[in-house]
Amino acid sequence: MSTVPSYFKDFLANIRLSNNQVNDLKTGHSVLRKRLENDETLSKIVTSTFLQGSYRRSTAVKPKNGNKSDVDVIVVTKLDADEYTPEEAINLFIPFLDKYYEDKYRIQGRSIGISLSYVDLDIVPTSAPSESETGILRDDAIVSDYTIEDFQQRLLTKSILLESKYNLFCKSDAQSEWKSEPLLIPDREAEKWDKTHPLEQIYWTVEKNKNCNTHYVNVVKAIKWWRKTQYPETKHPKSYPLEHFIGNCCPNGINSIAEGVVLTLENIVSNYQEKPFLGDRGVPEHDVFGRISVDEYSDFYDTVCSAAIIAREAFDCDDFYDSVCKWREIFGNEFPPAPKSSNSGSSGGFTNRVEKSTSIPEGRFA
Repeated sequence: MSTVPSYFKDFLANIRLSNNQVNDLKTGHSVLRKRLENDETLSKIVTSTFLQGSYRRSTAVKPKNGNKSDVDVIVVTKLDADEYTPEEAINLFIPFLDKYYEDKYRIQGRSIGISLSYVDLDIVPTSAPSESETGILRDDAIVSDYTIEDFQQRLLTKSILLESKYNLFCKSDAQSEWKSEPLLIPDREAEKWDKTHPLEQIYWTVEKNKNCNTHYVNVVKAIKWWRKTQYPETKHPKSYPLEHFIGNCCPNGINSIAEGVVLTLENIVSNYQEKPFLGDRGVPEHDVFGRISVDEYSDFYDTVCSAAIIAREAFDCDDFYDSVCKWREIFGNEFPPAPKSSNSGSSGGFTNRVEKSTSIPEGRFA
């Protein structure tokens, strides 16, 4: 049974961020960005702010075990990396943090974490970009809070304004400055400025999603959920390293989320028995798996081998009920159960849905 599309739609509705969680994210980052814009001191050195991370790329899943949703905010500054050490650059933000987020922030290795009652925020300062790139970083499409799925969903309404912004977003690849000049962020532990390219990560995801018939971001969410819920004790990979790996292993041209999940897991099993070097998007000398040990990867690989077998059985299963049951083995109870058919076990049985497929999530294309 290769496709159970309505079940995957409901599964995605169950694991994606709720409307309340999205609203909390928007409130948290909007207030932060407005405060940065209006702060008497920081407003003089901040050029632009924009969102990055899994929320922006539409690959986030809902948090579990009391954790909060989180969003990353890139803060582009005018600071010269040759004049300011990473420590000095971070310290410029401390009066602002004490004023607005006293006892709610912590200085991290390459960012500043802010933990509010309803959301977690990460400030990622950068040094000054080139003059040509500064213009790009102020573009409405970049500074907007639209996610990849927001753009795709609203494009379906034929909004000319949004289509224009989305095209700008996609055409960023043609602007060589983005690829040739990553941003620099302060690494306090290494005492140096380090390269990062969040726009290239976003652009790459947009292109990959297009090449996967808009299923890619949902394949990422599904596998992230499997990893989070079925193997919570497995420490790595998770978050962006896992997403990056899925991106490398998910083939273009997939016609469903189910197909993407099966082929991604099987590609990992067939081609990555050993921990690979994964060059980051836009900064290929950075190994995304650099902080993952061989033993941690080996444990992860073993879990993928088991899941790949079950996913293939679910995908190929002729009996609809049995197929759904196998998908539930992988994804747990958030994957909706199928009512047992009276002729379960017979070939080709397609059980009608008992529960209604309500709350169809935005932007998912199962």
